[in-house]
Amino acid sequence: MTHILKRIPIFTDEPFDLGGWHGKKLSDAFAKRGFEAVCISLKDCCFDFSQKHSGFQSSIQLPSFLNALPQATFIRGIAGGSLQQVILRLDFLHALQHSGVKVYNNAKAIERTVDKAMTSFLLYQQGIASPNTWVCESRAQALAIVQQEIQDKQKIVIKPLFGSQGKGVRILDTSTPFPVPMQEHVDGVYYVQQFIESSKNNRWHDTRVFVINNKAVAAMKRFGQTWVNNVANGGRCEVVAPTGEIVELALQASKTLDMDYCGVDVITDAEGQHYVLEVNSIPAWQGLQSVVELDIAQAMVDDLLEKSI
Repeated sequence: MTHILKRIPIFTDEPFDLGGWHGKKLSDAFAKRGFEAVCISLKDCCFDFSQKHSGFQSSIQLPSFLNALPQATFIRGIAGGSLQQVILRLDFLHALQHSGVKVYNNAKAIERTVDKAMTSFLLYQQGIASPNTWVCESRAQALAIVQQEIQDKQKIVIKPLFGSQGKGVRILDTSTPFPVPMQEHVDGVYYVQQFIESSKNNRWHDTRVFVINNKAVAAMKRFGQTWVNNVANGGRCEVVAPTGEIVELALQASKTLDMDYCGVDVITDAEGQHYVLEVNSIPAWQGLQSVVELDIAQAMVDDLLEKSI
């Protein structure tokens, strides 16, 4: 299969004029290495199995890559949609990898992490500390679990199975109406998790560890205005050294989920016990970049090029 060596697509769901802040940083990093980055959407790709091509025989049709496949591609975002739409977008990533294109992160890695239930399963199987978690479709079963935990004086958080940046995450208590199956952010699945209290004098916090090629390259503490610490929700960033127990736990999680790069969120309770909250295969890094000297986009681009070119 013919490959275009000097042009790299960035799959993104951010604005396409520059691909958003992250797309611009990645484009600049590729340019420093002599590559042109093109921001495109998986929504604009298609399969053509008609075999009516002349010369170029790939069935994968990408905007701006009509005559040859790229050598590699960077996954910055996958737009939401119906189940069928999301599966098709992941199909393109699987097909690209099958055709010899380096996909960074690949579709399997994204599937493992975008689905919180599978992430929890794989972490649990490897004995990696994470909060007690239950996942089911039955409202009665989920309600019984939550009521028992509340009776045992344990706070419980409910989260969307798919989602990021703290959207739809809320604490359940005796005064909270339990969601019905098709309520917003539940969508027929109950992902409920033990609430880990990290607050000291109302200073909620967790640690984001950024991992590239199984190495912790940067880390920060995020201090939230509420118990949700995401930067997108107003969390304040404070740089910390990428060493120690928290980082070792993050590296274990990254290796378990087989990531090229990822952001691992670790929370620490009042007794000093660390828990992996999330492994993000398409992490934002604007907040982290604001407090570290390392050019994170360049580090990822260099790792991708080393693995693919």
